[in-house]
Amino acid sequence: MNIHFSEEQRLLQEAFHEFAKSEVAPNAAKWDEEDRCPTELFPLMGELGILGIFVPEEYGGVGLGHTERVMALEEIARYSGGLAMFVFTHQLAMSAILEYGTEEQKQKYLPELCAGTKIGGLAVTEPGGGSDVAGQTTAAELIDGKWVINGRKCFITNSHVADLALITAKTGKDAKGRNQFSIFLIEKGTKGFAPGRKEHKIGLRGSVTGDLVMNNAEVPQENMIGRQGEGTAAALKTIGEVGRASMTAICVGILRGCVEESVKFANERIEYGKPIAKLQAIQFHIAENRVDYEAARALLYKAATLKDEGIPVTAEFSTAKYFATEAAVRASKRTIELMGGYGNIKEYPAERFLRDSISAIASGGTSEIQKIIIAGDTIKNFS
Repeated sequence: MNIHFSEEQRLLQEAFHEFAKSEVAPNAAKWDEEDRCPTELFPLMGELGILGIFVPEEYGGVGLGHTERVMALEEIARYSGGLAMFVFTHQLAMSAILEYGTEEQKQKYLPELCAGTKIGGLAVTEPGGGSDVAGQTTAAELIDGKWVINGRKCFITNSHVADLALITAKTGKDAKGRNQFSIFLIEKGTKGFAPGRKEHKIGLRGSVTGDLVMNNAEVPQENMIGRQGEGTAAALKTIGEVGRASMTAICVGILRGCVEESVKFANERIEYGKPIAKLQAIQFHIAENRVDYEAARALLYKAATLKDEGIPVTAEFSTAKYFATEAAVRASKRTIELMGGYGNIKEYPAERFLRDSISAIASGGTSEIQKIIIAGDTIKNFS
């Protein structure tokens, strides 16, 4: 089950695997049960280079690429989709700063984010709808040399643990009267800025999700990320490439879990004097899990490789996310069916795989949004 990685990538994969086996696997069920975000692991992941693996060395990173980044997320999500969600949302903030931030912003924030001594997040979704980016109501007004921000973001991962959050807000209108948005970096402790409601999710537990509230939050002018009025394009590209790549990686990890757990159970479960792995119906389930895993993984690493080559890959990651999230739901359901009554017991991870994969569909754009993106790109490029 190996993509043709370089020797360096293969060694990295082994290191990520060992980390996941030793630090994640023994605790994943407990984090899920308690819905606890294991922030104590962040400095260790920073030390191992997982957090800043795609960030240049001059900013405290490892200087590799997004292929290696999703490789690490796959290994983590094999055991804990929630922890992988926590990590990649942190990386969303890092990616936006890296691509759109000033040199001063990169030097100030990226080293601590890479080291895991500070936690980041990206907040776009609002109560009025996650996919209606143009309909956001959070607004920023420049008053006496500071941006004063009012509004509420919801369903934000890392909401209650982040030391800094990148948020989108209206900052004016263009020549045609359409709202323009910008991105602002708000640090924890800023007056008028605080987490609100904490959500209790069915899946991807172990990552914190909730509201962020801005009530006359004052932000220095130098905390704008990128140019004024260009926040929508920057946020959509960050979510479309980095975010959807990450959700795909999480589901690839879940799919691998489905393959491995179904094989393990089928070999160990004895019915009528022999392992159920000998039964053709069970073999069909295992085969279908394997096909879904291999296909999703191929789509993920193809898109990640293209991104590392500097090629725009929004449609490729939409394709990968759509397939992987839906496939993870199918495979989780199959694995539960294969295990019979045991599949419904929390002692086994199959039920967690199903809850996590269902939750993954909505994150970074639903399957319907992905199909709209895929269709638009297909009509444009396959005519």
